[in-house]
Amino acid sequence: MARRKHSKDGEGTGSGRPRRSRSRHAGSIAGYATRQGQRWKFQIYAVKDPERPELGETRITRGGFKTLDEAQTALVGALRKKAQNERFQGTVPTIGAYAAEWMKSLRLEASTVQGYEKVIRNHITPALGGIRVDKLTATRIAAHYRDLEKSGRRDQRGYGKPLSANTVNKVHVTLGAILEAALADGLIRVNPAKKKRTVNAPTGSQIRAQRPEIVTWSGPQLHAFLGWNRDIFNDDLFPLWRTIAYTGIRRSEALALRWGDVNFGTGRLSIRRAADVTTRNKAKSTKTGSARVIDLDGETLATLKVYRTKRGSISLDLAQPDAYVFGNDAGAIRSPNEVGRRWTYRVERAQAVVDGLPRITLKGLRHTHATLLLELGEHPKVVQERLGHSTITTTMNIYSHVTPTMQKAAVDRFAAHLDEA
Repeated sequence: MARRKHSKDGEGTGSGRPRRSRSRHAGSIAGYATRQGQRWKFQIYAVKDPERPELGETRITRGGFKTLDEAQTALVGALRKKAQNERFQGTVPTIGAYAAEWMKSLRLEASTVQGYEKVIRNHITPALGGIRVDKLTATRIAAHYRDLEKSGRRDQRGYGKPLSANTVNKVHVTLGAILEAALADGLIRVNPAKKKRTVNAPTGSQIRAQRPEIVTWSGPQLHAFLGWNRDIFNDDLFPLWRTIAYTGIRRSEALALRWGDVNFGTGRLSIRRAADVTTRNKAKSTKTGSARVIDLDGETLATLKVYRTKRGSISLDLAQPDAYVFGNDAGAIRSPNEVGRRWTYRVERAQAVVDGLPRITLKGLRHTHATLLLELGEHPKVVQERLGHSTITTTMNIYSHVTPTMQKAAVDRFAAHLDEA
């Protein structure tokens, strides 16, 4: 009798049976006939005892699935459970242990990952880290949020004081993401953080109500500071402050600008990247992940032209298209934190000279740009585009303090129009 030939994957060429994988790691699926019709089964290999891997593996087979899709879904679930058993020695992990594994799986910007790490370290692990993932309830989460709202701060200056609604919301978002991953891994059946009525996380209106008041400069105050900074203080960083004040771009975006991003012919500035605050001399994508182009006024453009010439006098490399506009003398990106400290020092010096000058942060300079444009009646859509907000709603929520001024100007124009009719 002639022997039947077999293909490389072990499938009989004339058997009519479906192809199946023999991978001991990915598992395999096969079909078989029963009196009730075609059925499907899967097979995987898993360690006999996760705590004693030296005992080797055992074969696990599950069958009776009516469709191939059902079998594939079950196989994925079994492989996920196998991975969890191997990672956590066959037991359901605690929130702390699972959060650590979840962090390893993230593929995000370093600054975003750093933010998650801080939230987990300060506001999740201390109170919830020892609870098993499948034992965490919506009621326990709600109680934790109320505790954070009463005495959740962990920084030295405000230790034990109430945590802001915005930070509690960050805890809620982070914990919800961790539990969503646990749900996908088959460790829990529902995500307790999503039980809104019980958890009662801070709302958007609560977050906005607690947001600190934005401090900005008036037009004359901005003019006075820039004049003092250029003519009296003789600041090498004057072009940086001028550019932020007249464009509204973020500190990190300004520090990552290259000369090739400045189009001296059209008077436009391309915002393509931002300085990474977590890694020295490294650029990343902008906050929204997209580039934008904004217009420059003539004097700012002239200031940048003079500054490029000055940089070129130090080294021709510092004036090349790929050189950072506001880099240090070695051509590297300046530290955002260092630049922030330099700004604070200059504002303190200016306060002794300019009467009534409020103290603002470097971000306040960006806010000043937006506020002045809105007070001058510029359309919010233009402000949104210049600042790089993802939506116009973000712009209007941040600068709601300008709305009364806009309304007064609008109603005055409306009345004047009718009077002239």
